[in-house]
Amino acid sequence: MDMPLSSPLPIDDVLPEFLSVLETGNCAVLVAEPGAGKTTRVPLALLNAPWRGDGKILVLEPRRLAARAAARRMAAELGEQVGDTVGYRVRLESKVSQTTRIEVVTEGVFIRMILDDPELTGVSAVLFDEYHERALDTDLGLALALDVQSALRDDLRIVTMSATLDAKAVANLLGDASIIESEGRSFPVETRYIGRKPDQKIEQQLAQVIRLALAEETGSILVFLPGQAEIRRTVELLSRKLPPNCQLAPLYGGLDTKAQDAAIRPAPAGTRKIVLSSAIAQTSLTIEGVRVVIDSGLARVPRFEPQTGLTRLATVRASRASADQRRGRAGRTEPGVCYRIWSEAQTSALPAADTPEILEADLCGLMLDLAAWGTSDPSQLKFMDPPPEAAWAEARKLLSALEALDPVGRVTHEGKRLAALPLHPRLAHMVLKAAEADQACTATLLAALLSEPGLGGRSADIRARLRHLRDDTTPRARDAKNLSIRWCKLAGTRAGKLEPETAGILLALAYPDRVAQARGARGRYRLANGRGAELPPEDDLAGEPFLVVADIQGKAANGRIVLCAPVTLSEIEERFHNQITQKDVVQFGKDGGLKARRVRMYGALELHSKTLDTPSGDTIERALIEEIRRLGIDRLPWTKDQKRLRGRVAYVRSNDTRDLPDLSDAALQRSLDSWLLPFLAGKKSIAAVDPACLGNALAAMLPFEAVSILNEKAPEAFTAPTGTQAAIDYEGETGPTISIRVQELFGLDEHPSVCGGSVPLTLELLSPAHRPIQITKDLPGFWKGSWADVKADMKGRYPKHPWPDDPTAAQATRKTKYKRN
Repeated sequence: MDMPLSSPLPIDDVLPEFLSVLETGNCAVLVAEPGAGKTTRVPLALLNAPWRGDGKILVLEPRRLAARAAARRMAAELGEQVGDTVGYRVRLESKVSQTTRIEVVTEGVFIRMILDDPELTGVSAVLFDEYHERALDTDLGLALALDVQSALRDDLRIVTMSATLDAKAVANLLGDASIIESEGRSFPVETRYIGRKPDQKIEQQLAQVIRLALAEETGSILVFLPGQAEIRRTVELLSRKLPPNCQLAPLYGGLDTKAQDAAIRPAPAGTRKIVLSSAIAQTSLTIEGVRVVIDSGLARVPRFEPQTGLTRLATVRASRASADQRRGRAGRTEPGVCYRIWSEAQTSALPAADTPEILEADLCGLMLDLAAWGTSDPSQLKFMDPPPEAAWAEARKLLSALEALDPVGRVTHEGKRLAALPLHPRLAHMVLKAAEADQACTATLLAALLSEPGLGGRSADIRARLRHLRDDTTPRARDAKNLSIRWCKLAGTRAGKLEPETAGILLALAYPDRVAQARGARGRYRLANGRGAELPPEDDLAGEPFLVVADIQGKAANGRIVLCAPVTLSEIEERFHNQITQKDVVQFGKDGGLKARRVRMYGALELHSKTLDTPSGDTIERALIEEIRRLGIDRLPWTKDQKRLRGRVAYVRSNDTRDLPDLSDAALQRSLDSWLLPFLAGKKSIAAVDPACLGNALAAMLPFEAVSILNEKAPEAFTAPTGTQAAIDYEGETGPTISIRVQELFGLDEHPSVCGGSVPLTLELLSPAHRPIQITKDLPGFWKGSWADVKADMKGRYPKHPWPDDPTAAQATRKTKYKRN
């Protein structure tokens, strides 16, 4: 096929080498600077490759906007319409035909394609564009494609393409693939640093810099903001304060296709465009006429918290790689300028690159996809970074609760049904269960709202968004409703009737851990997973006793509820009756008195309670353990002897043997149930846990063999030549220590020790008045050395006591040298 290509691009120079590599091998890594033309020229060049036959070339893009733009650009290069030789498939939209040989698809669409057809029938090559972004679907898609290539399709060509990536590491992942590098065609960009003003919101400062750039520079302006909220506020600040020839154009994922396409079109002649964008315009796109970039230096990224099962959006500093890509947007078509809203010195402190999504994302969908693929172990596939263990464990827990995995991690029949729906497993579970109750229409529209940001308005009440979507006639809304109908068919049912009032209990099918109960002040809630959340007190839903939270932002400990629906207590009890538990709860008042209740719990939520007059002994004992756990083990009434015993055990464990039990505070705190609970029978207050109780519990932990070891290695006391038992302090700073009057050691020519003679005792030698006179770990050396000076001093102070010249030959004594008549 002869292609009437437009003006030459830098990538053209390396295409012969690239084509040669794929002629003899099945993998390649293409590194091409921004503006080189890799996204459009490479797929077109592969059309004539002999190995392609009549197979399709799939070009994977991380975003729908980039996929549509790339397809249009390639179609224009061929002088054709999109959907002829070049087409695209994205969520909610596709333009392909029987003649399409290059399909530009989003990575999520590719995952569905390869799961549905593991052989990738009719596909000759898969090109991963902008691989450096490392979205979760990017890593999964590449891992699955490499698995197909190695097991089924050694003729399948796989190419990763990016301007910024660790080419060697990627080449190793692809089996020592060849690396082809191309220089870009970028024009010089002047960087101007505008320090961040801490007393201003970011959108306020950006509005000021935009007006400054309009005055200082020519051409259109591309502004990078963290997200949709900041974009909207910046539009509000600028809408009435711009010259008449300036056009504002928001650009973010929640906009409909028409608005997104309008944002990337060149500004009309004689006008300037100000594109206010999220990271969506960071790569892949060339917005004609832009020669000024203003970068906030911020990005909004999802952060999954395995301990709560919540994903929250966090605003973070952009990486150096991202900042460089944003800056490069100003030099795509002519020399440009980049204003950075930070100081030049701060650039070196930015992270080098963005964190791959697999390290911070909810891995539930990934695990289900792998289980459907036939593996429960991600190490069996080629991932640049293995999934983190905590997130992987949380994903397994959720999928098991959804009955999608069996106990050994294999996909179940229910799991296959979930995997067949192109939705997060939570939402797929909701749709399938709703279909069984003839509520599929409401469930699939809920899934559309939750999957497509911006649909249905901005109300926190998802019922209001459902009604808005029902009445919305825009193309994006129509696409979403058509998608809902397709999901109903995949679930094996018809669409049926929309019932917004059932949204709460349907959401609970997807988010059982986010059922929330009102607590305290108006608008404050506790989730079933134990975390807090809140609505503004003025919100109409803030007075509801129960909600189901679909979206939450901010700190997981007390996040802001963004999207929810009310649910009733009876609905919770009916739907989750198998998960509702009953237990007796005993609490201790400040006066030590007992208060007992029988409560019905759903997760961390107390659905109902009643007072108990006579709680069982087991309930009280368990309550005592929890109260001790709360107070801390050090609050128990340990005697000096018990503390000394625990110190001896700790010393032997750390210096000689671990055959003895761990009696440290931390160990006893962790194991309260095993060592103390059996000795609480009949006790009804903390005060009743007395030293005798603790002594019995300790004795049970030290059987005869342990006591024998302890007495051998760390005796309780040292027996002096006089017979005095000097208690040994095993927690002394200088090791085991005794304090003893020096006369009681006369005649001793060896230094006393413990642990079988391996550890010398620290001797604190005392005067007859029990005042310290010397500390030593070498008694024979003391006798031979400083004893003479000590003797001279002591003899003057205590003349009635013996002070021999040679203490090793003297008789140990506790008495004076004079006898009474």
